Amino acid sequence: MSQSPVKTERDGAILLVTLDRPKANAIDLKTSHLMGEVFRDFRDDPDLRVAILTGGGDKFFCPGWDLKAAAGGDAVDGDYGVGGFGGLQELRDMNKPVIAAVNGIACGGGLELALSGDMILAADHATFALPEIRSGTVADAASVKLPKRIPYHIAMELLLTGRWFDAQEAHRWGLVNEIVPAGQLMDRAWELARLLASGPPLVYAAIKEIVRDAEDSRFQDAMNRITKRQLRSVDVLYSSEDQLEGARAFAEKRDPVWKGR
Repeated sequence: MSQSPVKTERDGAILLVTLDRPKANAIDLKTSHLMGEVFRDFRDDPDLRVAILTGGGDKFFCPGWDLKAAAGGDAVDGDYGVGGFGGLQELRDMNKPVIAAVNGIACGGGLELALSGDMILAADHATFALPEIRSGTVADAASVKLPKRIPYHIAMELLLTGRWFDAQEAHRWGLVNEIVPAGQLMDRAWELARLLASGPPLVYAAIKEIVRDAEDSRFQDAMNRITKRQLRSVDVLYSSEDQLEGARAFAEKRDPVWKGR
């Protein structure tokens, strides 16, 4: 029996998701469906608070679409499953933090997958590109996401030329949060995940929903929806035990105990 190309490991409130599909961690339709199921279950599990996404091995994070699978009949515009390509970038209501730990090459759909993370850590040897332009196709998700993450003119250069760039340049433009020596990448990812897992999950949910809601809104309209508690996660937060716990802990000069309710 073949091993699953998507491996998971739970440690308390943290879920590690490893895309492990030799030789390059490319994604076909089956793998995309599996990843969508994993991230959907993570989203819906009240005991999980943070996810880490990385690739197997030390050469590839993900090169994107599996061209061999496409040649074998997988439709490029086929059904990628819940969450769209890679199971994450179109997953609705993902109100929990996701850390992308880029352990090598992240190009095409692989870079788009990394952009689906809230924070990106990169190994010092990681490289990036959006080479779709060279084959006459469009990096659709990156065309939406990249200009929101880095300066517009740089995003357009990368989209229009398809050139490769290294982790140092990615960090310079703010695409990645940190560059980490390859041997320390996962240690740093777990350290950051544990920090987030110790925080208030209802606040994280509110932050992520507010950010999504505000993307296409005027400032005052977005603020009005927050103050009127028209966003579900904000309403839940303001009615929660955790909000009372935060105030009590501050008054009592102790660390809060978050319950996520």
